[in-house]
Order: sequence, then C-alpha cells, then structure tokens
Amino acid sequence: MSEEAQSVRFHTRKWVKPEDLNPNETLFGGSLLKWIDEEAVIYAIIQLENPKVVTKLISEINFITAPVQGDIIEMGLIATHFGKSSLTLRCEVRNKLTREPILSIDRLVFVNLGPDGKPAPHGKTEITYVKDRL
Repeated sequence: MSEEAQSVRFHTRKWVKPEDLNPNETLFGGSLLKWIDEEAVIYAIIQLENPKVVTKLISEINFITAPVQGDIIEMGLIATHFGKSSLTLRCEVRNKLTREPILSIDRLVFVNLGPDGKPAPHGKTEITYVKDRL
C-alpha cells in the first residue's frame, strides 16, 4: 500500500486536565510527547509482535495549535516504513470534537530487540491487524 493511500487511524483519546497545563494554561508539550511516545511504542509492539521495542528517533515536532483545559484530543498513527529491525510511524494529533490539527510528527522510529537486548530482524513488511491474525 502506498503511503498516500494509507490513512492515519486515530485510537487513543486524552482529556486535557488541569495537571496537564503549562503556565500559559495550554497543554504542556512534554505531557503530549509522553502520551505520543507511549501510544506509538504500543502500536509498534503490536505490529512487530514483540514487547521488546524501543524508541530510536522522533523527527521534527510540529506544534500547530495548543489545546486548553477540557479539550479532548486524539492521537493517530500509521506505519510508513518497515526496515530490517525497525518500524517507522507517522503521528497526527487533533482535537476530537473540532478535528482541528494540534501536532504532527513525520517520523517516529522504533527498533525491535532480541532476547539479548540488541536490534533483531522482525520479518514484517506491512501493517497487520490483530483481528487478521486470529
């Protein structure tokens, strides 16, 4: 499937609460990045069928708008490249109710690890869904 034909699938939703705010009373970027990294590594673990996956790289982060307290945001991910031992994802975050974009990251790279903790081939070449593996 070409990258253009792939659409980001939105899964996780977060409610912006007072403890997530910065002094400007908008969502603290560090909180959002933590949520994205956690969601993305879970996505990578499921795709690679291996709980031993680590974040290698997060490319330029484009903050587009700043959510405020009470906003509901959703994070979307799509696998864009399968390397020998890596998986590259694209991320988009948007406001759930208005669909207004909040953030985009072109590349998040995750590495599949073997039992020795070193990069290991994963043998995957395309996105699969759990329902198709059962």
